[in-house]
Amino acid sequence: MPATPAWPPRSAPRLFVEQPLGEGIAVSIEGNAAHYLGRVMRVSAGDAVILCDDVTGEWAARVVDAGKRSVALEVVEKLRNRESVPDLWLCPALLKKDRFDLVLEKATELGARRIQPLVTRRCVADKLNMERARTITTEAAEQCARTALPELAEPVKLDALLRDWPSERALFFADELGGEPAAAAFAAHTGPAALIIGPEGGFDDAERDTIRAHPQSRAITLGPRILRGETAAIAALSVWMGTSGDWNPQE
Repeated sequence: MPATPAWPPRSAPRLFVEQPLGEGIAVSIEGNAAHYLGRVMRVSAGDAVILCDDVTGEWAARVVDAGKRSVALEVVEKLRNRESVPDLWLCPALLKKDRFDLVLEKATELGARRIQPLVTRRCVADKLNMERARTITTEAAEQCARTALPELAEPVKLDALLRDWPSERALFFADELGGEPAAAAFAAHTGPAALIIGPEGGFDDAERDTIRAHPQSRAITLGPRILRGETAAIAALSVWMGTSGDWNPQE
């Protein structure tokens, strides 16, 4: 006798929605998300869709009706609670659009709790399309099965970031001129933390001195080579997750 297929199947499409979810709740998907479900994934009545609301967690829903402009769903059962996200912020300087898109995507996949873009003297950009950025982080979270979206803040200037920095949060500064080895510094730290990453041209001398003088700052090195901004952000996040984050859960 053939085994009963698992429901919902692992291949079921995933979506974040804004409304709170619960068993039996009706959900109407419209716009681009409806086009994705109906035209790309070709869902039909009875098919499963995985929904997340960024509050309660992950739910399995069943398609009630798939129209041309909207898809009607009914929430069936809860699959997972909202994940506990490591308390790590990423503070990357703005880069060229395609490179910063990569930072947003990979920071989401790697599990950053908050992304705080920075504007520094050598940034090639000083603005960020927040709607587009939120679309990138949401799609990345859907792709990697996150149940929590990263907080995404408006870009701020470096001076403002440092002036308002919370006293309980360590600020690890990826300094191309050197510092403590990143893995050792992360492993020795407990509590809230953040990573600050420079732009294409790096921080200038005045900015570097200001960051190093901040009482919460700890300069770290990411190895013997000078890394691009997007590479440094991904590398630093990966090392932190491997030593202090949810790649290495503590008892």
